[in-house]
Amino acid sequence: MKKPELLAPAGNLEKLKMAFLYGADAAYLGGKAYGLRAFNDNFSEDEIAEAVAFAHNLNKKVYVTVNIFPHNEDLAGLPEYIRQLDRIGVDGLIIADAGVFRIAREAAPELPIHVSTQANNTNWSSVLFWQNLGVRRVVLARELSLEEIREIRSHVQLELEAFVHGAMCISYSGRCLMSNYFTGRDANRGECTQSCRWKYHLMEETRPGEFYPVLEDERGTYIFNSKDLCLLPHIPDLVNSGLNSFKVEGRMKSVHYVATVVKVYREAIDSFLQDPAHYTVRPEWLAELQKISHRDYTTGFVFGKTTHQDQIYWSKSYLQTHDFIGLVREYDAARGWAVVEQRNNMKIGEEIEIVQPGKPPFVQTLSAMTDQAGNSIAVAPHPQQIVMLPVSQPIVPYAMLRRKVVKPSDE
Repeated sequence: MKKPELLAPAGNLEKLKMAFLYGADAAYLGGKAYGLRAFNDNFSEDEIAEAVAFAHNLNKKVYVTVNIFPHNEDLAGLPEYIRQLDRIGVDGLIIADAGVFRIAREAAPELPIHVSTQANNTNWSSVLFWQNLGVRRVVLARELSLEEIREIRSHVQLELEAFVHGAMCISYSGRCLMSNYFTGRDANRGECTQSCRWKYHLMEETRPGEFYPVLEDERGTYIFNSKDLCLLPHIPDLVNSGLNSFKVEGRMKSVHYVATVVKVYREAIDSFLQDPAHYTVRPEWLAELQKISHRDYTTGFVFGKTTHQDQIYWSKSYLQTHDFIGLVREYDAARGWAVVEQRNNMKIGEEIEIVQPGKPPFVQTLSAMTDQAGNSIAVAPHPQQIVMLPVSQPIVPYAMLRRKVVKPSDE
């Protein structure tokens, strides 16, 4: 049984490091141009080089998105950019457009090519087409069932990748025109405004300014808003389908999201491969996925076509049970104290949970705290404030501190 790759999103260098430290085998990221997440931090060429060096030192991989649908003006500088990525040593390009594929083949003939989910590969013949052109991997369309994935695998030899967790898109394989129509920002060129998450009302042409809810709800309706994908309970089916890579969506999500999802899927995949006959989905894994910001979960298309039950019509409905409040920078084993970078207001007396790679979370009370000068403080209110605090168990750098929220957020 071949071990599938766990592929994590990396919106910036910190998220990439967290993804690898919490168990990802590979990460995908975008440069400052040519990718579909223009509003994310993204990576300069120097940062891509640093990311690749960090990954390769851990025997892990980095793939770079070049997956816009470019117009003529978007091609300026593309060949040299691809040559530079090749010199840096990235492990693959993720492309969606045949023109970009042609340029990549000329600019860097040996650089592995992955065909993006945006390319809408929904059948074995289209995947075989890319295989015959020398593509290393195809990222399958999200609209496929497990049965269809198995059939594709039976016809092709190249690597297959599919999304297993994260946000779903209203548009077929992510080919969205709504953002461009409403705002002039082209989702297919990296500027998606996520207009599928907006609240909508109905207005009749002869009665401008009179807005009517599309459903019987005075707050309006989110008619395009999908639940989030979560295939954690179906790891055995995914492994047995012949997929080579399990992809997590979320380059614009938080450090807490990336680390938590990766940690959970890492543990689940390893547990199944270690003992397939006795594999069970642990309740603590599912509980962990409730602690991050998410929408209600769905299995998407893997067991058939979606229905109204896979949509959320009444709100944006972001849920989470815990707030991310700090990231550990150092740990003083002799003293039992940690140096923490604050990410959310935290106070003495609060019960906090500490999460770190390869170990179960533990809970303790925040009993003391000092600033960098060693002065005792009762609260850390400033973003990215450096504080020191005692911890009840040994921890490692990049451990996360979080706090239970009284009520799930609705962002």
